[in-house]
Amino acid sequence: MTDPPYRIETDRLVIRCWDPAEAPKLAEAVEANLDHLRPWMPWAHAYPQPLSETVALLRAFRGRFDLGRDFAYGVFTRDDSEVVGGTGLHPRGGEGSLEIGYWIREDQAGQGLATEAAAALTRVAFELCGAQRVDIRCDPANAASRAIPRKLGYTEEGTLRRRLHGPGGDPGRRDAVMYSMFEDEFPASPAAGVELAAFDAAQTRLV
Repeated sequence: MTDPPYRIETDRLVIRCWDPAEAPKLAEAVEANLDHLRPWMPWAHAYPQPLSETVALLRAFRGRFDLGRDFAYGVFTRDDSEVVGGTGLHPRGGEGSLEIGYWIREDQAGQGLATEAAAALTRVAFELCGAQRVDIRCDPANAASRAIPRKLGYTEEGTLRRRLHGPGGDPGRRDAVMYSMFEDEFPASPAAGVELAAFDAAQTRLV
């Protein structure tokens, strides 16, 4: 597969590789939304933390992105000024497969932004990366998160037992509902129609 772009622009969002200089913005977005994030995102239990640790986290994100190992994105407002959330394309499911994850800050929830981001990454995964399969895993109790793959035409495959961290950050405490889409299913899905522009690290437009 081909590595995904560094920057994606949609109707309302900029989705791009994190810069370590944005650590204060990420820390603010997380720390202002801890009650919203902690039930579903185990990493949120590490906050609040020294800013240096968030800098180190973003350096690690950038390093893995540059090396083609894992692709974590920040989700920003269209003017690129505010952190709306985070997303990513993660090669967790084996050869030819990518997994999408996402979170949105509470004051931006309910506007379809996570759906817009997931649709864009679905299109990128199939059209630019050459993925054969894309997965989304959700906590069974997270109704808002589960609505997103359904809207985008993913198929619910089943429930994987004890795959997710619990609400206190403990590993292997919660089940995960697995949604998937295959490359031959993508053209007929709602995700195929999302408008976007995508750019590589040199800001050369790919789409």
